[in-house]
Amino acid sequence: QVPVLRPMDLMVEATPRRVFANAHTYHINSISVNSDYETYMSADDLRINLWNFEITNQSFNIVDIKPANMEELTEVITAAEFHPHHCNTFVYSSSKGTIRLCDMRTSALCDRHAKFFEEPEDPSNRSFFSEIISSISDVKFSHSGRYIMTRDYLTVKVWDLNMENRPIETYQVHDYLRSKLCSLYENDCIFDKFECVWNGSDSVIMTGSYNNFFRMFDRNTKRDVTLEASRENSKPRAILKPRKVCVGGKRRKDEISVDSLDFSKKILHTAWHPSENIIAVAATNNLYIFQDK
Repeated sequence: QVPVLRPMDLMVEATPRRVFANAHTYHINSISVNSDYETYMSADDLRINLWNFEITNQSFNIVDIKPANMEELTEVITAAEFHPHHCNTFVYSSSKGTIRLCDMRTSALCDRHAKFFEEPEDPSNRSFFSEIISSISDVKFSHSGRYIMTRDYLTVKVWDLNMENRPIETYQVHDYLRSKLCSLYENDCIFDKFECVWNGSDSVIMTGSYNNFFRMFDRNTKRDVTLEASRENSKPRAILKPRKVCVGGKRRKDEISVDSLDFSKKILHTAWHPSENIIAVAATNNLYIFQDK
């Protein structure tokens, strides 16, 4: 019997090559491959573990912030990443808005940080939501390894590794939501974890927002733009038009009122091609890929 070739739709499946098991009690929030390409780390709320790619049944615990009494717990780990060039250095961020840089050469357990990055809070801006919105949802090293970028609920900050007391750049992602924090707390949106990403040359940064908006900030010209990833304007080769949100008063024709934003549509995950101007944006269950013309 001769086999017959039947045309079928292309099916893409992912099959695990290795399963690294039994190391985390809580949800894993970060995985970062080391620059030595032999090890990687995985982080959950209270611990960071170091793995070897060839050893699947055991890992080495490098950070453990779990207190003896869980009632004394004041902060959790929110994100972690290895330095792009130095295999001994990594950073992790916390729900208190702090970043710790650790050096694995100092000791086996990196509970003591080498550097501690924190911006002092302005007492005049303090509110019931201050602690929640200061929690860092993502931390990323620049490709050069000189800077780290952090994303909290309302801002993206760029820190110089040589300056711990305050960020060198702060970008407002959606400052118009400051007046909406109460309703965002009630619908749990205030706990959304947005990611941030650098372009290949570290000159532009990108992060997501609500209403399927995503923001780009040019670090050299200080210009910023709001773009929308939606099915209505996602025809191939279509040019994205900048969007504007109006806070109060008269609304112009091309502006969107802050009250009509859809908070169920959000862009939490973004990625930038390592060398070209191609970006990927995940909006709910759709993936959009845009290219600079």
